[in-house]
Amino acid sequence: MSNKNFETEAIRIASSKSNQREHSAPIYLTSSFTFDSAEEARQMFADEIPGNIYSRYANPNSTDLIEKVCAVEGTEDGIATASGMAAMFGAIASLLQQGDHILAARSLFGSTHQLLTRLFPKWGITSTYGDISDIENWDKLVQPNTKMLFIETPSNPGLEIIDLEWIGKFAKAHNLILVVDNCFATPYLQQPAKWGADIVAHSATKYIDGQGRVLGGLILGKKEFIQDVQFFTRHTGPSISPFNAWILSRSMETLAVRMERHCANALKTAEYFQDSPDLEFVKYPFLKSHPQYDLAKKQMKHGGGIITLTLKGGIERAKRFIDELQMITVTANLGDSRSIITHPASTTHSKLSEEERERVGILPGLIRLSTGLEHHDDIIADVERALEKSR
Repeated sequence: MSNKNFETEAIRIASSKSNQREHSAPIYLTSSFTFDSAEEARQMFADEIPGNIYSRYANPNSTDLIEKVCAVEGTEDGIATASGMAAMFGAIASLLQQGDHILAARSLFGSTHQLLTRLFPKWGITSTYGDISDIENWDKLVQPNTKMLFIETPSNPGLEIIDLEWIGKFAKAHNLILVVDNCFATPYLQQPAKWGADIVAHSATKYIDGQGRVLGGLILGKKEFIQDVQFFTRHTGPSISPFNAWILSRSMETLAVRMERHCANALKTAEYFQDSPDLEFVKYPFLKSHPQYDLAKKQMKHGGGIITLTLKGGIERAKRFIDELQMITVTANLGDSRSIITHPASTTHSKLSEEERERVGILPGLIRLSTGLEHHDDIIADVERALEKSR
């Protein structure tokens, strides 16, 4: 990071102006770029001189986005991808080979779990899960062929927090590539690279976009690792469209102010419902009842925009509750300007077994609430009304 504040970096970093002297970056909707000579083309393909060649490799819009996010995330380089899962896949596949082993925190997004348990084993890459509650015993899970440590913090949807300072030292001690999915926190709330993360990955579809418009992913980190990531993505093709990159770069300019509102709404909503007789419990990183409250306060600026509500009455009550909502949207996304409800056990994490869900705290009555930018009183009123009507 430079000595400028987050908000300034996110707004003022911009690509070079064209001869049209535009104030806002244009969209470069082109598949390829021209060369002044055969020799210039040769030099660019040989990486002897910089320049755009083909939008599958790089595009001014994706470069603009990467420069902004790297500046605020505190990373050296990065690449933008077509989706968040393309970023998660690329971050792993580009840095590992057949015979390698991954140690991962058990609390992971459902599709990331599928990567580790069903897809990578086809190519001889295996994985072992460690429980966050038993982190002091992770030394025993490191194998001779373990090359990577993959975590989410806060986790999706259980909101478990991992000590980034501890995990950074652990990865270094065991010579592991540390990959952190920073989607829930965003670079505004925490920067894993400053704690030792080698790679920071994002589903930019979520808070970085912030309005549920486009898909995108980010892989950020140390140049030595990003070079391998760039080679992998250049030849496998999970490239982001210039339009999506342009949208996400513009959205970065409002990330700080949006996250302030998301977090304020989430905290007020969590505090309001924490003693509700309709709920088994409410989980939110900045509630004092959260098991890792002190840790969350140490490494996060605010508690994020996600709350989990576990309803009494299990899955049937959860379904009735969802159907009674009048304002809050029912969809699988999160990080939107509009508040969103999801039932993870039957949607995003439905491919996990019941035992697997239970081990990471995804109970049948658990609801994931992504608080939007509406007035917090209206969010609370909609939840309260649905709780009453679903009894």
